[in-house]
Amino acid sequence: RRNAKMAADLGELLVPYMPTIRVPRTGDRVFKSECAFSFDSPESEGGLYVCMNTFLGFGREHVERHYRKTGQSVYMHLKRHVKEVRAAGGGTIPRRRNGKVFLDLELNRDFNGEDYEYEDEAKLVIFPDHFEIPLPNIEELPALVTIACDAVLNAPSAYKKQEPESWEEEIQVSRHARSLRQLDNGVRIPPSGWKCQKCEMRENLWLNLTDGAVLCGKWFFDGSGGNGHALEHYRETNYPLAVKLDTITPDGADVYSFEEEEAVLDPHVSEHLSHFGIDMLQMQKRTENGHHTDNKPRPRVSEWEVIQESGMKLKEVYGSGYTGIKNLGNSCYLSTVMQVLFSIPDFQRMYVGNLQRIFDYSPLDPTQDFATQMAKLGHGLLSGQYSKPPMKSELIEQVMKEEYKHQQKGISARMLKALVSRGHPEFSSNRQQDAHEFLLHMINLVERNSAGSENPSDVFRFLVEERVQCCQTRRVRYTQRVDYCIQLPAPFEAASNREELLAYEVKRKEAEENMRPSPEPVRARIPFTACLQAFTEPENVPDFWSSALQAKSAGVKTSRFASFPEYLVVQIKKFTFGVDWVPKKLDVAIDVPDFLDLNRLRATGLQAGEEELPDLMPPIVLPEDTRGMLNQLLKTPEIDEAAVMQLAEMGFPLEACRKAVYYTGNMGPEMAFNWIIAHMEEPDFAEPLTLPSMIDPGPSAGDSPTGAALLGNSPPEESIAILTSMGFPRTHSIHALKATNNNLERALDWIFTHPEEEESDALSDMADTEPNDNAFSNANSHSDSTLSPDGDASGPRVKDGPGRYELFAFISHMGASTMSGHYVCHIKKEGRWVIYNDHKVCLSERPPKDLGYIYFYHRLSSS
Repeated sequence: RRNAKMAADLGELLVPYMPTIRVPRTGDRVFKSECAFSFDSPESEGGLYVCMNTFLGFGREHVERHYRKTGQSVYMHLKRHVKEVRAAGGGTIPRRRNGKVFLDLELNRDFNGEDYEYEDEAKLVIFPDHFEIPLPNIEELPALVTIACDAVLNAPSAYKKQEPESWEEEIQVSRHARSLRQLDNGVRIPPSGWKCQKCEMRENLWLNLTDGAVLCGKWFFDGSGGNGHALEHYRETNYPLAVKLDTITPDGADVYSFEEEEAVLDPHVSEHLSHFGIDMLQMQKRTENGHHTDNKPRPRVSEWEVIQESGMKLKEVYGSGYTGIKNLGNSCYLSTVMQVLFSIPDFQRMYVGNLQRIFDYSPLDPTQDFATQMAKLGHGLLSGQYSKPPMKSELIEQVMKEEYKHQQKGISARMLKALVSRGHPEFSSNRQQDAHEFLLHMINLVERNSAGSENPSDVFRFLVEERVQCCQTRRVRYTQRVDYCIQLPAPFEAASNREELLAYEVKRKEAEENMRPSPEPVRARIPFTACLQAFTEPENVPDFWSSALQAKSAGVKTSRFASFPEYLVVQIKKFTFGVDWVPKKLDVAIDVPDFLDLNRLRATGLQAGEEELPDLMPPIVLPEDTRGMLNQLLKTPEIDEAAVMQLAEMGFPLEACRKAVYYTGNMGPEMAFNWIIAHMEEPDFAEPLTLPSMIDPGPSAGDSPTGAALLGNSPPEESIAILTSMGFPRTHSIHALKATNNNLERALDWIFTHPEEEESDALSDMADTEPNDNAFSNANSHSDSTLSPDGDASGPRVKDGPGRYELFAFISHMGASTMSGHYVCHIKKEGRWVIYNDHKVCLSERPPKDLGYIYFYHRLSSS
């Protein structure tokens, strides 16, 4: 350890570094509680170094890297000494501060404030020679340095603003809430079965509070599912407020204002929802009167005790892979998901195996780098550095005094949470969230940040084959889509204790009628095979259009695995809504097996004797505004002849100039000139301007042996221009025209029915990586694209193999709703089950596998 070096003339010593020392301004975050690369803090052995220019914090192992990378030489070293204090008679001594400096830190210690005293120490350290200047040293230091040091010492910690309740306080009441106009159109919203009125989306749905339109969203930064129809509806109608359907509870709902472009509060949301048949006031009364099964205490208490194994003396475990994560306030959904992800070798190799490379190539602000923060958390969980057992002497002393305390402190995922939740309206809040939704969110982020490198989330990806059959003609269509999780229903009718459930229901009703206490609740026990059977059965396709009949007909759909993932995620659909719109959790126990064989669910593709449905699109019914737009576009073009002549005088062909002015919308000769430069190499550059017909599709590909070749050619530029002028991407417009043999009307319909293609064109580098929150068992997404697991290099990467699996982890939820309660996870490590309950990590005595919410299986080797 270097000896401390003091400078005789501090002012002269600091002169070369004065330009690099900054005073924190409003908006600057001072990271003085935790290192950007590790979980070192001022309480760590080496303390924490805060850069006096960037205000980033670094542990002793990482500060040299920042110095070498940035050349920043001046750091404030913060050290907190924590001492246990006992009075001579065995009593306690009140906490006090002995140091001259007090650090405003957020270290979330588990110490009793009366049993410990803190001694805080701060000093300036100048690299690379490690000159040390103790603080405070007001007389000796230049004024600027003194001001900067005081500002850093007194600045709130970087995440102080993210205390519980702070997020809710930032949401403002919408200016439209009080005077919102609601149409008396008779719309009533059912408690389930919703889908977007303009597409097949059944997730991320929003109810417009003016006209009751149910439409999908798309405007969130996390790329969550949807085709933007809710926003599109606002642009057409100017109806400003919408509520997210799956967030409605007796306590409120998530409301978004399109006009104000932010989440808002609606104090009148209860009456606004009641306009469409959603009676929140009645829901509140029922809950308060205890007439709803969610508020019966006994099953909930039992569930909490069983899942957390509360009645047992669990043995704490320490070391690599046995580090807990502190609860930051309703953050257990994140903790459980991250514990499971970093128990998978692919995630360990990607982030912890490449730790030094990731840290060395991290950006100047590593707190905002996804790979850095994932590597930091992974190393914290797997290194064992933050999970060390107490010294034997300390343990004996505590036992003798009968005051044994939990030694496990865990690590804080605050920095990662702030990064991955940024811009997301749910995960950026301090409310409880759905662990399943967060898992898909993390898969999404991992995929986005793995471009050009190994993608650990490939282990979850698989292909689903969907077989749709027309019931009248018996003809079929096979399609494939990507998925990451299968959702299994919990069929109550298949419960093995059905008679006991019926008897309980009779007793419950009698008790309710006679105002007597309810009987002891009975939990439905459902075989896992019944869940799987319900998932594999054919389901009706709503609004099915048969291309064989060219009319609406009855259709059924079945789903099978076109490939099996290396790691299989299974979610039990436990959460639903009652007929009165009260969200509820099904009180079920599933006999989940340790070993699973799904080979019989392997997709087979088109079978001998099956006849495919024709590849035809349903007839389009254009809205009046769209039809008017097309008619306007197809009129005889009005061309600015003055701009044409100005271009022609430059020496360009007259017809090319006319096309340039037309395709740039008469926006002037400069825009037209740019069009000419971009298209002058095309063979039809000087050909006369012609517009396509909406009626005549041209020669049919099916009528000519060269039809296939025709479809491979580029569509007419005029047709592409019409579609792009309506706001559709150029690549998407070309795909649509090629798929419909250059028929504008059919191409427009193709665009509307293939929104995922537009997403693919806009984000081609992410085309194969968006998690599908509709999930396997929901199976309501509309996709006609066929994906090849091996034959197409541009297709999705899947790790296909045998469909035999072993259970290695599961996440359990306690509480009545995903928006409340608590999550814990159990992971099988070294042949034994371990329970991770926030910062506590213990050996599991009775892992409650039957009460899990999300199950994780790994593939068994073929041997």
